[in-house]
Amino acid sequence: MRDQMIMARVYISIANMKNKHELARELQSRLKESQRSLGDVTSDADLQHSAPEKIKAMGQVLSKVREQLYDCKLVTGKLRAMLQSADEQVRSLKKQSTFLSQLAAKTIPNGIHCLSMRLTIEYYLLPPEKRKFPRIVVNSTIMNAKEPEKHVFHLVTDKLNFGAMNMWFLLNPPRKATIHVENVDEFKWLNSSYCPVLRQLESAAMKEYYFKANHPTTLSAGSSNLKYRNPKYLSMLNHLRFYLPEVYPKLDKILFLDDDIVVQKDLTGLWSVDLHGKVNGAVETCGESFHRFDKYLNFSNPHIARNFDPNACGWAYGMNMFDLKEWKKKDITGIYHKWQNMNEDRVLWKLGTLPPGLITFYRLTHPLEKSWHVLGLGYNPSVDRSEIENAAVIHYNGNMKPWLELAMTKVPVILDQVYQVRSSIRSRLQPK
Repeated sequence: MRDQMIMARVYISIANMKNKHELARELQSRLKESQRSLGDVTSDADLQHSAPEKIKAMGQVLSKVREQLYDCKLVTGKLRAMLQSADEQVRSLKKQSTFLSQLAAKTIPNGIHCLSMRLTIEYYLLPPEKRKFPRIVVNSTIMNAKEPEKHVFHLVTDKLNFGAMNMWFLLNPPRKATIHVENVDEFKWLNSSYCPVLRQLESAAMKEYYFKANHPTTLSAGSSNLKYRNPKYLSMLNHLRFYLPEVYPKLDKILFLDDDIVVQKDLTGLWSVDLHGKVNGAVETCGESFHRFDKYLNFSNPHIARNFDPNACGWAYGMNMFDLKEWKKKDITGIYHKWQNMNEDRVLWKLGTLPPGLITFYRLTHPLEKSWHVLGLGYNPSVDRSEIENAAVIHYNGNMKPWLELAMTKVPVILDQVYQVRSSIRSRLQPK
């Protein structure tokens, strides 16, 4: 039936071209009948009982039309034009889909937005003495820690979410250990005169790149590289990972965890991993031919080609062991500043933190055993179940995170914490 409908459209066009309007009307009538009969069904079993009659009637009309109008060159041309049109529609819809999925993933859901506002109000209504934390911590890590009382969690947020973050942990003290919440907007040393990214974000060129609707490379213009224009790259919270010694000057070592991970095992063992003088302990992500440096960096640029190996293995942010003593010795932040300054026009890499991370920690990264950190649960439905079950940390990198409405349904969520959090949020939003 679908094949008949395609040919009917071809011959309707040819009939009109040759002024055979009666044939075109007859075809159009049969086409509408077929469309109504077919509807949205996806299998023969779901077709209406009248479908065979419609197929027979359409076949008779097509047979009559072929006798009068068949022209191999014309038919081939029309089919080619239809195929090209369909391809263009598919490309357009893919761009729209990418844009909308990013928008859905990065826009705060109404429920969580309302919760954040409510928590913020409640926090600032507390007397100052009650705003101090008891000994509390983040759920999944502490649930799996053998000695939770030895864990200290440092969270950094912005002024918009600072009150809500504090209030959430005051209302939900899970167990032992300590939590420390800071506001990035209170870091006075983090300014545009020190930080190249802040200076670049304030530039007119960057604002045009992101916000000018008719600019050919903006998100709203439907650029093919939408992932590089994600608004999260405008947040200094995303770049704060390059300033860990400044944020925590008294620490010698720190375990960096992204906010879209779930911990399944005790992470204490990471503390004793020998990094062999390297600064960064991370799980490598490259296979035989993918996720290597040439995927992230522009090797047509001589600065990149001269200093880096295109086949060097990429690694994952999200769970990283950083030796801050070695960091200071090797001036990691200075290396980051150097390359970030060179990339002001985005000629070395597109926006993001992984490319500058690969550059900054080049030959300074120690590969961790892969079971420490399994990625892809927010975009890849084929992650092996055994890898997920054996992982110390599972990472929902990608847009389709399980706590969002556009969650990927085929990936098994091993732990219940994600859904417990969602239930907790929903219960707090119920009318009192």
